[in-house]
Amino acid sequence: MSDLSEAKPAGTPATALGLTGYLAPEGYLDQLRHELGEPPALEIGRLLFLSGPPRPIAWAANVWREPSRLEIRSIKDGARQLRAIQRNWVLYSHARHRRAALIAAELPKVSAKPSIFPSLPPSAPLGSWTLLDERTIIAAAECSSPFPNGEVAFVEDREGPPNRAYLKLWEALTLAGRWPQAGETCLDLGASPGGWSFALAKLGARVISVDKAPLDAKIAALPNVETRRQSAFALEPAEIGAVDWLFSDIVCYPDRLLGLVGKWLATGLCRNMVCTIKFQGPTDFAAQARFAALPGRLIHLHHNKHELTWIALDLAHA
Repeated sequence: MSDLSEAKPAGTPATALGLTGYLAPEGYLDQLRHELGEPPALEIGRLLFLSGPPRPIAWAANVWREPSRLEIRSIKDGARQLRAIQRNWVLYSHARHRRAALIAAELPKVSAKPSIFPSLPPSAPLGSWTLLDERTIIAAAECSSPFPNGEVAFVEDREGPPNRAYLKLWEALTLAGRWPQAGETCLDLGASPGGWSFALAKLGARVISVDKAPLDAKIAALPNVETRRQSAFALEPAEIGAVDWLFSDIVCYPDRLLGLVGKWLATGLCRNMVCTIKFQGPTDFAAQARFAALPGRLIHLHHNKHELTWIALDLAHA
């Protein structure tokens, strides 16, 4: 592992590291290590740095692009150097928390208000920084996530949905920058108790909810929700026909979900898909790789647990 804490004169210009930083979600550092596949050049808590440009890594909450090293004389000098690069910074605090907090207090405030769904992600650049030691900041002016450390917070709906699973759906659609429109048809597989169906119906979409278990009564009673009490795996695409969106939050082994997705992809009847890949026991990295080979994007959402989300848009043009 490289020793990037070797002393340099304080106040020297920022030094590009030639690395990319990958921040693991809380509790999933082992998954990130496995996916990266090689020892990090630098490790700061959940933040692992590897040589070379960014890679498509699913188990990364945030990716630090082209990070630099700043040698600082003091707390105020650290804040001054960060402000000279850009305005908006968020701290990843791993150690030396008090000193880091004092530097952060000297920086312009970044709004941390929860998002209201549906809305697009913030467009302002958001850099990330951390302290390597008392005199050294590691900072990346450009990161993959527009949210602090990849953590997306929403103004929650505590009245309508029967559980909090809808937050995964909101996050996936927010990051995709697109969501179902009024009048579009959504197929919700594994819908019970109905959190996703509720969120989709609230957007004005027509929702076909499929599950052997019943929906929450108030969700099933919504005028734009049609319920089908059957297994999502027994459902043939021809029974439904063309849909604008297919959603799945089914509890099943990843390869079984992959078979279902493949069946729908082969028909060309669906334009957009959002599916949760739930790992039963150890992470199935082989199945993860098979999903990663499909068109679309594979990510770990802030509201995911031991699962990933696969998002594929505009499949008719893929």
